[in-house]
Parts: sequence; structure tokens; C-alpha cells
Amino acid sequence: MLRQSDKITALYCRLSRDDELQGDSNSIVNQKAILSKYAKENHFSNTLFFVDDGYSGTNFNRPSWGELLERIENGEVSTLIVKDMSRLGRDYLKVGFYTEVLFAEKGVRFIAINNGIDSANQQDSDFTPFLNIINEWYAKDTSKKIRAVMKSKGEAGEPLCSNPPYGYRKDPDNKKHWIVDEEAAKVVRRIFRLCLEGYGPTQIARILKEEKIVTPTVYFRQNGRATRNAPQNNPCRWSAETVTFILEHPEYQGHTVNFKTFVQSYKTKKKCYNPAEKQLVFENTHEAVIDADTWARVQELRKNKRRPTRTGKTNMFSGIVRCADCGEKLYYCTSKNFEARQDHFVCSTSRLKGKEVCPTHYIRAVVLEQGV
Repeated sequence: MLRQSDKITALYCRLSRDDELQGDSNSIVNQKAILSKYAKENHFSNTLFFVDDGYSGTNFNRPSWGELLERIENGEVSTLIVKDMSRLGRDYLKVGFYTEVLFAEKGVRFIAINNGIDSANQQDSDFTPFLNIINEWYAKDTSKKIRAVMKSKGEAGEPLCSNPPYGYRKDPDNKKHWIVDEEAAKVVRRIFRLCLEGYGPTQIARILKEEKIVTPTVYFRQNGRATRNAPQNNPCRWSAETVTFILEHPEYQGHTVNFKTFVQSYKTKKKCYNPAEKQLVFENTHEAVIDADTWARVQELRKNKRRPTRTGKTNMFSGIVRCADCGEKLYYCTSKNFEARQDHFVCSTSRLKGKEVCPTHYIRAVVLEQGV
């Protein structure tokens, strides 16, 4: 166990995009200056900064915050200092747990400078729960305003996605307009041609890999677009999911499709898919990469085609049975232990887009065959 003198004084900074709207007062540079000055004037030693730049207050899955919590759990932190309570977060239940329970259990002194809070003085902490509620209200109010702006833009036909799909790029003269990126568009057209020739997504992915064509993520990074998780050691590793995504992307017809996804709450970033009737389609907003006839033929082909599973098996009902709720196909899945009695069908919508769009529907193949 560390001696008190060996423990660190943690100086925590956080900045989100919403905070940037308020000017420089919440900048990381400004936060660091305030924390350093306070620590020096109050004789706190062994200081160490923990910085999360670009993370909202409702998101607690932050790298530096996670590292700081781990150190607190290990008994390595004596004091935690922040500029104000909102830097810790804007979820009053979670922030309340940290300030009222965890920090107290681990013997961590907590100080929020601008709020005048110091857990070493109990009277200073009496107002803390109210500050947490106010900070969460601010996050909720900001989220509501952002949603209103996005709704207005979406209903006006302005693309809501921050970046155009593979095969397009932003028009340098009008950032709201997409123009064809011919190099990537050639790959998109080839994917559609291969589908018409009878190749499935897995086979197409294999062909693109053999031809040394880099994946969309790698291509974006090579062309200066910020991306995450681009494979450095295998830049041509196409997946069936990526190919399927391209084959089912209506934007390639030259249309803008808004409100395809939504989030349930401002506290979560998990995206849910909207049903088709809640989406808005604006036709001919940009040049098409795939003509209408090719698009229709590919969708019809994919709708009725039976595809073997990874084990090479097909079923007499593959490509035929459909979900009673959403009307989409049921996927035929074989068991990993190759026992036929475990083979089953599941709703493709539920599997790809989540239970929020369509509940999970499951039926064993043997039961279906017996019923028919």
C-alpha cells in the first residue's frame, strides 16, 4: 500500500464539441493553467494530468478517465482536482456515485475549483448533488437543441451524415453537395456487376482482396479523411458485411436518405435503425454511381437468391421464408457442431439492425420442415 506522500494529485481535464461553443474558457489549455495554478498555490505535490479531449459529459467511456479510475481503485490517488463539476461529467447519477461513494471509500479528496467544492470540508459538498442535476439538465437541453437543428436540416434534404459514402466526396465548392469520386466509384460499380454475375458478398470480398483493392476505411485514410480502426497490416481485407452495405446503399442511385438511424437517449451513443416509413428520401440530389435499372436488378436478385452457409449447406426454404413482422428474409444458420437438428432461421432485420427495429424471430429448420 502506497504512503500518502507517494500518491499522486490527479488534475483532470475534459473538453467536448459542445463546450467549444462557449469559447476559450473551457479549452484544455485554459483548464490546465487553472489546475496548475491552484495546485501550486495550495502546495499539492506529485501532480499528474489526465486529459480527455473530444468526449461529451454524458459519455464516461473515456480513455484518460478510465485510467484515472483504475489508479483510484488501486489506491494511487490522494486528491482529484477539476476546474468545475461539469468536467467530471453531466450525468448526475454517475457523478454522484463517484463524488459521494467511490472517492470517499478510496480516501480521495475531491476539489472542484470554480464551484468552491472541497470534500475535505463537508459544508462545501452539501450543494454538490444540485450542481450535478444542473449539469445534466444542460446536457439534455443541448441535445434537444442539436436534434431540432438536425431535424430541420434533414427535412430540408441536407445530408445528415458527416461524410459521404465510399464512391463520393464532398464538393470543394459546396460542402453540402456530393460529387463522384471516380477511383472509388469504379470499385462500387464492379461490386454491383459481380453481384449481377451471381457472386455473393463473401465471394466478392474475396475477389477484391485477391485483386489488392484497399478497403473503404483504408482508402479514406489514404485520401486524408479521418477514420478509425483502419487495418494497417491487411489493408485489402474486405468483408462480406462491407460489400453488403454497399449493395444496399440507396445513395448510389443519386438520392439522399435522411433519418436512417436514431439514438434512444442523449445518454447513449448507440444507434438504432428507423423503419423505411420513418426515413426521408430526396431523389436526384447528386450524380448517380449506379443506374436505376442496375440497382433494381441487384435488389431483386439479392431478395430471392439462396446462398450456401459457411458449411456449404443450403435449405429448401432458404430465400423463401420471411419474417411475419417486417417482411424481410429469414437467414438460414447452421450449427457449429454440424448437427442438423440445430440448424435454424433468424430474422435478417433483427440480426443486422437490432431488436429495436424488429424483435428476434427464431425457428429451427426441422420444426419448419415438419410444419410444412
